Amino acid sequence: MLRIHVVNPNTTRSMTEKAAKAAQKAVGSRAQIIASQPEMGPVSIEGFYDEAFSVPGMLAEIKKKEADGVAGHVIACFDDTGLEAARSIATGPVIGIGEAAYHAASLLAGSFSVITTLSRSIPALKTNLARYGLITRCAKVRAAEVPVLSLEEEGSPAVARISEEIARAKREDDCEAIVLGCAGMADLAAKLSTEHNIPVIEGVSCAASFVCALAELGLKTSKLGGYARPLPKPYLGSFAGFAPD
Repeated sequence: MLRIHVVNPNTTRSMTEKAAKAAQKAVGSRAQIIASQPEMGPVSIEGFYDEAFSVPGMLAEIKKKEADGVAGHVIACFDDTGLEAARSIATGPVIGIGEAAYHAASLLAGSFSVITTLSRSIPALKTNLARYGLITRCAKVRAAEVPVLSLEEEGSPAVARISEEIARAKREDDCEAIVLGCAGMADLAAKLSTEHNIPVIEGVSCAASFVCALAELGLKTSKLGGYARPLPKPYLGSFAGFAPD
């Protein structure tokens, strides 16, 4: 059976478990999901600074699972944290949940709006949409103004605020689908889709399904050009253990 690694780039265990559950449901009996999170880094990723400090620990987890022979990796952060670096050290496919969700939405609808957590995340998501060639398919990137970790709190108003933002997107954006912009929203898509009568897409399930399909096809990450293996060289100080070998 294929084994697929889902890595949560932040250090919050409950988010890792939520992502693993969504991924396993998506792939069913086709693959076994193995989930992990870094031993070091921020408890949530809310902006460029958090993102930078989450990458080394995440890459260390990917390197470990590569040694265990997994078929591919899912990066369970909607910013697609460290995606390009991860593809440089992985053999099988590596897919970020943001890229996966955007592509899935583009296959289901002419336009989509993204509902993320905080406004500070919007620039990063727009940058990714442009890089993936999907910025013209995105009607708007919206923020529900809920901290990431509030999605893990029972009784939090976060879900209600996300629902309200979806209703606004339907009224104001002329969108045909909604993309949920955080791994912490992975358990909300089906409920919100029924509630608002619109396709609501979350990236964990999409990314796990895509990795599984690519692995079943025997496809691997290219090692020509940008995703070539890192050149061996010394790394100094605290990063000595991350030196390419």
